[in-house]
Amino acid sequence: MLKQLIALLVLVSACNSVFGLYFHIAETERKCFIEEVPDETTVIVNYKVELYDPRSNGFMPSSPGIGMHVEVRDSDDKIILSRVYSSEGRISFTSHTPGEHVICMYSNSTSWFSGAQLRVHLDIQVGEHAIDYASVAQKEKLTELQLRIRQLLDQVDQITKEQNYQRYREERFRQTSESTNSRVLWWSVAQTVVLVCMGFWQMRHLKSFFEAKKLV
Repeated sequence: MLKQLIALLVLVSACNSVFGLYFHIAETERKCFIEEVPDETTVIVNYKVELYDPRSNGFMPSSPGIGMHVEVRDSDDKIILSRVYSSEGRISFTSHTPGEHVICMYSNSTSWFSGAQLRVHLDIQVGEHAIDYASVAQKEKLTELQLRIRQLLDQVDQITKEQNYQRYREERFRQTSESTNSRVLWWSVAQTVVLVCMGFWQMRHLKSFFEAKKLV
């Protein structure tokens, strides 16, 4: 039983989706990230913007005048979130369709830092990583054991969603393959029909030519 539990925890760890990074952008420059998300899954984006200071040759803490415009599109290319946030914030949304979600960010345009370079720290959390279990434990007054069980149940639920999403991708891939095979087949049939018609027309034309020349 213990070995099975350990194996389950290892699988959960492998399926967790969370990453942190930073990147540099100029004013109004657009940066987009693609995240594959199962349906009905919570996604949290934490970010912090820093402004380059040429005097210190480094990046200073963000200022109130710096903001980020965040836009999120789902797998159907529908906008599910689009608004301007402050220089540091936390964004949350829930997916309603499985597939690739595009998260785009660009700075607001202000004249006083025009042309300056920005550093954006970004942390995207998907699934049970987006849950603040400390707040959950305090709100629901859970013991440590109850909290661990709650985490494990959420992780198992996330694994189920990931498996359903993989089945969904497999089904779409199969449909695409069948559609491609069908088109190739009908294209081959059309080519064959055209060649047969051209051969028949050439035979008729040659027959008429020989008859006109009284060669047959």
